[in-house]
Amino acid sequence: MSIIPEGTLSHFENMIYLPMIIKILERDRGEIEIGAFKLKKPYLDIIEGTLKIARNELKRTSIYLKRNNMKVVKKLNDGTFTEYLFIQGGHEDPRRYLNIRLRNRTEELISVYFTKFTEGAVI
Repeated sequence: MSIIPEGTLSHFENMIYLPMIIKILERDRGEIEIGAFKLKKPYLDIIEGTLKIARNELKRTSIYLKRNNMKVVKKLNDGTFTEYLFIQGGHEDPRRYLNIRLRNRTEELISVYFTKFTEGAVI
């Protein structure tokens, strides 16, 4: 049984996924910059806009966690699972995430953030 209230789980998970999203998009931006794309700007614009949204959300999440005495600690990665410790108000809740699930969810979220950016973009 989890001692972490369900409403706060998304904030904890944002602290797992948003840094991954940012790292992947920054790496992809670098690949596009050195790649043999004929028209790099449209791809770079999408990545930059998506990075801005993800960074803003990470900042808001960090502020929320700090204000609510919450913390995420990455513990162990055995190649199959990664363990995180969710801490809130002195309570600790260890969680194990299957690495392939982390990868797949990160990929899903990148698509979500691309959509957020493109729907907000003015053409």
